[in-house]
Amino acid sequence: MSDLLVKLYDLPDAGPKLERLRGAGIAIRRAAAYERNPVCAWVREHFGEGWAGECEAGFSRQPVSVFVAVRDGRLLGFACYDCTFKGAFGPTGVLEGERGLGIGAGLLLKCLEAMAAEGYAYAVVGGAGELAFYQRACGAVEIPGSTPGIYPPKLKCAGGLSRGRPVRARESAPTPETS
Repeated sequence: MSDLLVKLYDLPDAGPKLERLRGAGIAIRRAAAYERNPVCAWVREHFGEGWAGECEAGFSRQPVSVFVAVRDGRLLGFACYDCTFKGAFGPTGVLEGERGLGIGAGLLLKCLEAMAAEGYAYAVVGGAGELAFYQRACGAVEIPGSTPGIYPPKLKCAGGLSRGRPVRARESAPTPETS
């Protein structure tokens, strides 16, 4: 899968999408440092060891580069940036039963807005599995010649990343909903 490029100086207005989510009782916000353990454990359970490791890296940044979608105190989705590579969005995931509500797009736009506020002009979405989603949500364009993408192959070690759920979207991991 190819990498994508997003112009952070020309993002769509996230306000209406976030307001619609708020009306459904869903808040999208930056995670707090004290939420590291439960959020990373949730990511590990639902999306695998690799994404949990990247999420942990996001909690090591200041400000924290992890955003969460929450309803009634229950985690529905997450998104990160600057975890494996500077200027990169991801990983991101939404619970399967919660997809189609716009949560993935809301998380994406909140992360991209945060990146723009930190001074980035562009963001890279590495190994994007859902090109059409990113095109609709933020105007992402495919980076020519970027296949197979910026992520190296998974490690093959006993009890490590090669076991369990896939690590990257290009390896059939869960993807954001396509709303």
